[in-house]
Amino acid sequence: MFSLFTKKKEVEPEAIESSPKEEKSFFSKALEKTIQNIATIANFGSKAEKLSFETIEEILIESDMTYDIVELAMDGLPNMISRDQLRHRLISLFEFAPKINFNNLPKPYVQLIIGVNGAGKTTTIAKLTNMYTKAGKKVILGAGDTFRAAAIEQLSIWASKLDVPIIKTKQGHDSSAVAFDTIQSAVAKNIDHCIIDTAGRLQTQANLNKELEKIVKVCNKAQDGAPHQKLLILDGTQGNSAIAQAKAFNEIVGVDGIIVTKLDGTSKGGALFSISNELELPILYVGIGEKADDLIPFSPDAFVDSLLDGIYS
Repeated sequence: MFSLFTKKKEVEPEAIESSPKEEKSFFSKALEKTIQNIATIANFGSKAEKLSFETIEEILIESDMTYDIVELAMDGLPNMISRDQLRHRLISLFEFAPKINFNNLPKPYVQLIIGVNGAGKTTTIAKLTNMYTKAGKKVILGAGDTFRAAAIEQLSIWASKLDVPIIKTKQGHDSSAVAFDTIQSAVAKNIDHCIIDTAGRLQTQANLNKELEKIVKVCNKAQDGAPHQKLLILDGTQGNSAIAQAKAFNEIVGVDGIIVTKLDGTSKGGALFSISNELELPILYVGIGEKADDLIPFSPDAFVDSLLDGIYS
């Protein structure tokens, strides 16, 4: 199977690049609630150039970083910790951060979007579509969540707003057939990106397992090597509780990368450290709002620097 991931998880997100200053501004906005939350920790009043080991530990736990990851980050640090010392440790936790590779992409480039209902799959598909079309690429959508009529309707509305074609069927029909037809249409029309939605009902995991496995096999029949990327959408407001959910999907279908939604609506921004480490997967994008433009490539540097701005002077 074609893969964009080497050992260092190379991936081609096809994003419109932002400057480091813009990236930091985006993440400062996204982490506003997280920063407000850690600022309320007992005895954490005015900012300083160095903070005690215990204070930093408490801040990281309060931001919803799991204790195991806190221990990993803090191991061997001195009693008083500077910003640079902590920054080095936190950046290193994102060892699975993607490297961008824009070369030798298949056409169409097929992305399978997975995740539980309510995580923000439909909105994320719209944001990815908006990103690609702004970069001058042709996009087609596949309404593969045939379990819910609302999912088909919502994706159809976005397709109309963004002026892109969509392949869909009626509720209850075969989702793998939708995936096959979407890829075949993309091939026939010389379309660059093919984004396929899927159902996300983990409470009936056995059925979901079979359905997702079938979709993957059918995608490969429609185009050799497809799907080229299986993207898991996680709701950022769930914090570390999303990890078990993510592990279940990863076991079912094998996830290539993560998109975290609703980061602006949570005080649990520290969970991103745990999500990336425990799953050993790269976070590719984060959602910071409901608008079509509110999706940004994940930058470990900008993310960590924005968090540290709320902690140190």
